[in-house]
Amino acid sequence: MPHTFSSSAAVELAVVERGGFIESRHSGSAIVLSPDGTIRETFGDTTAPILPRSCLKPIQALVFRAAGVELTGASLALSAASHSGTDRHVSVVRGILGDAGVDESALRCPAAWPGDPATREELSRRGAGPERIRMNCSGKHAAMLAACVAQGWDTSTYLDFDHPLQVQIRELIERLTGERVQATVVDGCGAPAFAVSLAGLAKAMHRIGTSSDRSPFALHRSAAELVAAVREQPWTIDGPGRPDTVAIETLGVFAKTGAEGVIVMIAPDGTTAAVKILDGSARASEAVAIRLLERAGAVTPENSAAAMRALPLQVHGADAVVGHIRPAI
Repeated sequence: MPHTFSSSAAVELAVVERGGFIESRHSGSAIVLSPDGTIRETFGDTTAPILPRSCLKPIQALVFRAAGVELTGASLALSAASHSGTDRHVSVVRGILGDAGVDESALRCPAAWPGDPATREELSRRGAGPERIRMNCSGKHAAMLAACVAQGWDTSTYLDFDHPLQVQIRELIERLTGERVQATVVDGCGAPAFAVSLAGLAKAMHRIGTSSDRSPFALHRSAAELVAAVREQPWTIDGPGRPDTVAIETLGVFAKTGAEGVIVMIAPDGTTAAVKILDGSARASEAVAIRLLERAGAVTPENSAAAMRALPLQVHGADAVVGHIRPAI
């Protein structure tokens, strides 16, 4: 069994304050890389394997491009998204499937209600139910199917660990992180989820976030195009009013959240922060990542404060704000 992250290797990263009283504490690990990729700061154990979950979607998106799928703009960004299932998101996902000549029934992600409250309410009013295409990972799954079509691979088994697509995803994860995948399990959407260290995740995402569209290497050009697509259309990667979209809109960063309290955030200058909250709560991870970029000088205190105000970090007592979720670093 690989060494796994434990509470003894964690540090306090955030607290929940109510009326001046610390009600809850969030511990975990974090790492910050400087624009040149060197380690600037670490908290806790950043070498033990974690499951980055959806933080690995940008790497998967590069595999889809390399497989011959013509993803650009919003469709490229949606292939790396954990979207909120709005009609706008679904329209792009349907476009990916349509271009590949694949029916929605081929999606193997679970049916889900959209994460966007207004869309969910409208669907409920119309008597509609959960759909696979509304699931937050449907963009990734649609692009996986498109990659299989482009390469002539079987589409019915695209989630199997030994499927050629999943093998290529694993190989690129290992190439960009500089590590061997230490475990492969099943993610919430049914796709393989790969375990690497937080330091390895930060290294991989730094490489993606600092890639040039003028690179002689197609992989790096695709990475630069992906980052630009997300920054230019922040609604794609998450959704209106949702944390990653808010951070991108207010700070110009590239942000990608994963389940169970994982996030990676890359500032325009290449400074990269990766965070894992040990208890799996995502409510503090965005704020911690922003604070780390502020500590590194990659975002200004004023812009950091503006982003914090735009995030759902308030603690309420009846109709009043009586406290906040705030970084402890």
